[in-house]
Amino acid sequence: MIKLKNSAIKLVENAKKQILNLNVDDAIKMHSNKTNLFIDVRDIREIKKNGRILGAKHVPRCMLEFWIDPESPYHKKFFNDNYHFIFYCASDWRSALATLSANEVGLLNTSHLIGGFNKWLEKKGPIEVPR
Repeated sequence: MIKLKNSAIKLVENAKKQILNLNVDDAIKMHSNKTNLFIDVRDIREIKKNGRILGAKHVPRCMLEFWIDPESPYHKKFFNDNYHFIFYCASDWRSALATLSANEVGLLNTSHLIGGFNKWLEKKGPIEVPR
């Protein structure tokens, strides 16, 4: 077995110490406020199977930095808008790393959804059903 400098779990734990973490109860209350935009970083197959938070934008985790950067040919204009971006994945590991990465490229109006989509479902937050 190879010896790594850091484990994936340590990276996630470190990210969570550097970002704004938002619990699901508060996020559900914030959902109807149109100044918030939920960003789903899960794989498209997960979204097709399980649905997503109502009104969320899908941003593939592997394209996040490129979609945020206005200098990138892949830039998405909704990242220019004055939203509070709330990142989530299934549990909350990928979205913690995504939120930190978004902050590092300069998108600072961000939060990370603790517990992710699974916790959102448990708390019966509004969703778009799978298509």
